[in-house]
Amino acid sequence: MLTILTKAFRVPDLRGKLLFTLGLIVLFRLGQVMPAPGVDVVAVRECAGSAKGGVFDMMQLFSGGAMLQLSVFALGVMPYITASIIMQLLAVVVPRLAALRQEGQRGQVKITQYTRYLTVGLAVLNAGTVVTLARAGQLLPGCPRPLLRDESLLSVVVLVLTMVAGACVVMWLGELITDRGIGNGMSLLMFTQVVAVFPGFMSKIFVLSPAGFVVMTVSGVFLVAAVVFVEQAQRRIPVQYAKRMVGRRMYGGSSTYIPLKVNQAGIVPVIFTSSLLYLPTLAAPLLGGEAETWILRNLTAGTHPLYMTVYVLLIAGFAYFYVSITVNPDEVADNMRRYGGFVPGIRPGRPTAGYLAFVLSRLTASGAVYLAVLALLPLVAFAILRDPGTQQNFPFGGTSVLIMVGVGLDTVKQIEAQLQQRNYEGFLR
Repeated sequence: MLTILTKAFRVPDLRGKLLFTLGLIVLFRLGQVMPAPGVDVVAVRECAGSAKGGVFDMMQLFSGGAMLQLSVFALGVMPYITASIIMQLLAVVVPRLAALRQEGQRGQVKITQYTRYLTVGLAVLNAGTVVTLARAGQLLPGCPRPLLRDESLLSVVVLVLTMVAGACVVMWLGELITDRGIGNGMSLLMFTQVVAVFPGFMSKIFVLSPAGFVVMTVSGVFLVAAVVFVEQAQRRIPVQYAKRMVGRRMYGGSSTYIPLKVNQAGIVPVIFTSSLLYLPTLAAPLLGGEAETWILRNLTAGTHPLYMTVYVLLIAGFAYFYVSITVNPDEVADNMRRYGGFVPGIRPGRPTAGYLAFVLSRLTASGAVYLAVLALLPLVAFAILRDPGTQQNFPFGGTSVLIMVGVGLDTVKQIEAQLQQRNYEGFLR
């Protein structure tokens, strides 16, 4: 990693991209700590520091500590990430979007435009919910002081518009990193959000239990190593291309493979599951009564059996669903047959599609089990240790580890690929 970064900074063009990306990340973090207009900063800091566990740690993790502080970039990258996932799902259902996906670059530009519109809509909904909870005193329950200096309608509208504008600026920063930086813009910003809260979580663990800090650090290192191993694992399906004559030239006759990752769905199932389990907790204060008590007792504590069961089932379901809409075995088999490719021992066409679907189903089952184990590992450990203080501040959850490892590996691969392009000397030298 350090060797790759050292080589990258020696290339002037790549060094400029890295510095440009770092500058935008610094600007992004500045917007996450900058309070929005009309927010009582002192009250927010006092109450956010006393809020622990459940939905509060999840909100801190997904927003980099910005949402509970009601900052300008309080919404972070989640509106855009959610909009992108929704557009991928709609592309399977809506024929118009499916046709745009097949139009190449022109269609992708149109889908990106629709994603931006959906991001703004989700940002308005999310910001309105957060400000309404803050105005009603339910964003940080138990806070004795009001979080907003002025609760008039005009101040609330200005606060919502500020957060929505902040979400749009975050979306613009992510696209700038993708176009002019080292790429992977929104993923890098999400990586920044997760890493930003890590020192705070680790310091809380150390204060609560120094021995627990050592145990969690060691276990976290092994967990990260295991995640790196599985994320890099793939099933390579061999493909042979037959020789064919085009005019007077002979083409084909080469051998390649189709790489299918064990975790083909990536972090999307975990994000989907965390978002769905976050919604009941967010709506619990609005429901009140027995419904609020039941939700807080069963769907908030990570050590509850019902929470674990729902968590595992949702992760497995979303893993199969997402892989089914992103990888089409019929399309892959048809493209192979069109260019004279075949899997050794499998007839082209429908038999190849069936074989690919069978392999993909088995890999998805392994990937779903891997995601479920990764997500449940800290919850089961806490149920055994029965240390609620440590549980509330545990940073090595499934979502955080997957985001850090996945984005880190992709970023290193992109930098390495750009280095190889610039160091390529050609055939004539």
